[in-house]
Amino acid sequence: MDEQLIIAGFGGQGVQLMGQLLAKSGMKEGKNVSFLPSYGPEMRGGTTNCNVVIADDPIASPIVGEATCAMVLNLPSLIKFEDSVIPGGALIVNSSLCTQEVKRNDIKVISIPANDVALELGNIRVVNMIMLGAYLELTHSVKVETVLECLKENFGPKKQHLVAINEKAIAAGASYVK
Repeated sequence: MDEQLIIAGFGGQGVQLMGQLLAKSGMKEGKNVSFLPSYGPEMRGGTTNCNVVIADDPIASPIVGEATCAMVLNLPSLIKFEDSVIPGGALIVNSSLCTQEVKRNDIKVISIPANDVALELGNIRVVNMIMLGAYLELTHSVKVETVLECLKENFGPKKQHLVAINEKAIAAGASYVK
């Protein structure tokens, strides 16, 4: 396995949390991982992305130039990273905010109205977990149970009440791939 992932969106959408959860989960499962965050200068609302590599073999570079998969949470990220996906790779698109059609026909495209689904679940802040659920179902790069374990650790005791809604969001995202 050699997953080369780009996750991109606006600051505040949980892009970096998704990358961290994947990297921590990969480590817990004994895989080689790298996580490389990138931020715009703004505190919230600016652009943000991260590169995550999950592999069985040692990782030569944390930089993902040719992604096996990209998850884009907004239109600027779709425009910027659509061409970074290798032919035969996958692009998971938040169609609630990406109003432009994907131009490529040599990749698998999974469109999820993640903002709409999050509102149906009752919490707009779970858009990232919906997208993550789709990615996990598509690639099986790490186990959902491991991601949830890492999420619980990340939230700490004060935010444990949010684990259930995040678990529902992951399952909702996975349903778009099944």
